[in-house]
Amino acid sequence: MEAFSPSQILESLQLNGTIHGTSTGQKWMQNNETITSNSPIDNLVLGSVSVTTKEQYEAVVSAASEAFKTLRSMPAPKRGEFVRQFGNALREEKAALGALVSLEMGKSYQEGLGEVQEMIDICDFAVGLSRQLYGLTIKSERTAHHMMEQWHPLGVIGVISAFNFPVAVWAWNFALAVVCGNTVVWKGSEKAPLCAVACQHIWNKVATANNLPEGISSIITGDYTRGEWMTHDERMPLISATGSTRMGRIVGAQVASRFGKSILELGGNNAIIITPTCDLKMTVTGALFGAVGTCGQRCTSTRRLIIHESVYDKVKNALIEAYGQIKIGNPLDESNHVGPLIDQDAVNAFLNTIENVQAEGGTVLYGGKVLEGGIYDDGFYVQPCIVEALNEYKSVQKETFAPILYLLKYDGDVENAIAIQNDVKQGLSSAIMTSDVREAHIFLSESGSDCGIANVNIGTSGAEIGGAFGGEKETGGGRESGSDAWKAYMRRQTNTLNYGKDLPLAQGIEFNI
Repeated sequence: MEAFSPSQILESLQLNGTIHGTSTGQKWMQNNETITSNSPIDNLVLGSVSVTTKEQYEAVVSAASEAFKTLRSMPAPKRGEFVRQFGNALREEKAALGALVSLEMGKSYQEGLGEVQEMIDICDFAVGLSRQLYGLTIKSERTAHHMMEQWHPLGVIGVISAFNFPVAVWAWNFALAVVCGNTVVWKGSEKAPLCAVACQHIWNKVATANNLPEGISSIITGDYTRGEWMTHDERMPLISATGSTRMGRIVGAQVASRFGKSILELGGNNAIIITPTCDLKMTVTGALFGAVGTCGQRCTSTRRLIIHESVYDKVKNALIEAYGQIKIGNPLDESNHVGPLIDQDAVNAFLNTIENVQAEGGTVLYGGKVLEGGIYDDGFYVQPCIVEALNEYKSVQKETFAPILYLLKYDGDVENAIAIQNDVKQGLSSAIMTSDVREAHIFLSESGSDCGIANVNIGTSGAEIGGAFGGEKETGGGRESGSDAWKAYMRRQTNTLNYGKDLPLAQGIEFNI
């Protein structure tokens, strides 16, 4: 990468000086109360961002509600044109925004670039979608009648995103919501507030060039209380929330209590099944990136390897060797593979989980230590950990947002491995490494993986935007991104048109006067 300094990254994205965390577009709202963004790389203060007051929140939602009246009446391809331009604006800022993601949350620069590329890809997808948004025609049981189904915009969409993907998850929601005719209010993570501000600046270029009204894209900043304002707000018919299962239980209940809709993307406890016929090189590559990429802070991170006893030692030894080659350090240095955890709380969770799993009978095979010396002393760096364990351990059953990989052994047929995989409360991503066609098809069948994502001969981590992203059980059941996920951002309407001269009733009911 270019030798960007933190100051250069911030300046290029208009993040120098006073940074306001509340905006409806060109209008930015200030407040004396701020939160500080510290880089997990070296604890450098990147900037202070003003938080959103309740009065400012009301102004934001009012602007979004008013903008919705304009946007919903625009032809969908016109809305797609705005998103196309936004995708191009992201292309121009890809290097800087990718570097900011790396700087503010700690993932490698390549992963930061990859996250911005996801934003660009979903814009491309949404542009095509804007000329589709298909409904149905339905044959009527009544003479001279025509039935059809169409989709209409919902209104103001609330998006609550997490620190680990501080820009892409919002973009998934934003691009689809806008082409569907909705406006968006976004509460980004308080652990990565600069990323949200930067995205708003980039969108503003498009909004200004097209003379768009305030409120199509809005941001608010602050702690969970701002999210509570959104979940209780009847002006937001849909809340899309990404985060922990604990958070999802609260959000889901609050939104449901007012009969709103929610898209929940929550915890993952993702496993790779490794069968006797696996390709060892592919297996190690997929497991390694899945387990240590983003320092184990992806919702699709690989948490468990379920390995057949016949290849267990071979896989275990190859993994330990591969882990020994991982370079840990400043994620902006592309010679490093793994950056820091997000903060001290994450480090503590990492250490506590390792202590707990050992108390349950688990054996640490590699790593598990906090790194010290040089840059390590200023940031939140840990050594990725491999643990031999049993699936029933409490530590294994829960998701720890850190680079801990559990090795679990199975014997017999693949059905036994699938049973182990499914025996957790989360159901996001899963994978199998096999050259056996039968095993692959069993894994993908109705009696196979119970996850929203099931892969063959690739890992659990990462997903293409063309498919719907999300999971089952305590993952929340929501779907974002590709396929027909767009329907969540719209309301379905069934229409019946009578073009005859009589008024027959459905089901042949007679009602004569």
